[in-house]
Amino acid sequence: MTARPAGLSGLAPVIVAWLFVIFDGYDLIVYGTVQKALRAEWHLDAATAGTIGSLAFLGMMIGALVAGRLSDTIGRKNAIIGSAVVLSIFTALCAVAPNAWMFGALRLLAGLGLGGLVPTANALAADLVPPRWRASVATLMMSGVPLGGSIAALLGMPVIPQWGWRPMFALALIALVVLVPIAILILPSDAPAKGAPHAHSETAAGFKALLRPPYLVISVLFAVATIVTLMAWYGLGTWLPNLLQDSGYNLGAALMLTLALNLGAILGSVVTAWAGDRYGPVPTGVVAAALAGVALLALLAHPPVGAVYLILVLAGVGTHGTQCLIIAAIATYFPDELRGTALGWGLGIGRIGAVAAPQVGGWLLAAGLGVGSNYLLFGGCAIISAVMLVAIWKMFGVTHKDRSAREASLVAH
Repeated sequence: MTARPAGLSGLAPVIVAWLFVIFDGYDLIVYGTVQKALRAEWHLDAATAGTIGSLAFLGMMIGALVAGRLSDTIGRKNAIIGSAVVLSIFTALCAVAPNAWMFGALRLLAGLGLGGLVPTANALAADLVPPRWRASVATLMMSGVPLGGSIAALLGMPVIPQWGWRPMFALALIALVVLVPIAILILPSDAPAKGAPHAHSETAAGFKALLRPPYLVISVLFAVATIVTLMAWYGLGTWLPNLLQDSGYNLGAALMLTLALNLGAILGSVVTAWAGDRYGPVPTGVVAAALAGVALLALLAHPPVGAVYLILVLAGVGTHGTQCLIIAAIATYFPDELRGTALGWGLGIGRIGAVAAPQVGGWLLAAGLGVGSNYLLFGGCAIISAVMLVAIWKMFGVTHKDRSAREASLVAH
């Protein structure tokens, strides 16, 4: 894509893209906040609720793969607006779903837009800022996800007891009515870069560029790290309010603890933006992922409520922070003409973890293994993510900013 000068002219579009990421985060978390009420109305068991939760993430996987590639061919602006329209319309329709399976089908369709927004918004932001700021911007952009989740938790406290779960989905119309018109006016029109000079430019025609040398190994490692990281983050987003209520907390307390997770994730976005620029996104990601794993495993000890708040803040810092850093590493690692495709690849294939998390969590609960089985699953995923990032760090040294050195490392592998 054609890069644009940084500065005030580039700031407004980045802010608009960030607002879309907030909307994306709201939609990610809203199912978790209403799940208990929805299960009660439609008499769903845990396994079925997990299946429904997975459908949105399945749509996200498809949407991320398609939109990431489309953003490199039809332009970032068109891809962002298209993703937002799809997400807003089908999420709002969930509010009038007559049964669980129609609701699940609508969540699947909404997921197409949900998955498309993050890679396209991040690719646009990366186009508009200098390379040295891309790690910071990528992590700060992703702060919109837990911020949107925090809004969902805060709104759920008064809305769900008073009016039920349906209004929580109708609120998605705000994005269609407010954000989309603003985006049409503010986001810059763009077009694919023509003849970008790069040693491997002949491979930039699609995902095959990522799946053969010199990018094959690093693409696979990033994908695996993203799979397990998203399994931990989205598993918590889907199941945490329900797990907490099953542990004896009322709805208000469960949503406050969910808010702690999302506030921790916002904090993680800021902290990892600073640390990623100072120490490199990959080594910082190793620390963040390990922190999340240890924090989640600590929940197995049934700590007091004050400690649970702290643990969930740390889990939010670690899980979401790790994903921010992975996105930052991808955005700074791959060449300009592959950036959107690489982000789509990482976030699209990574959605395998997001798809699996609600389903596997539901199976564990349905099998009678208790809430601790979910904490063990998601904590273990965070530990695996740390191991994958260590492998990337040691094999490729993705900590410096000189592209020629990075490519020399790739060719060596």
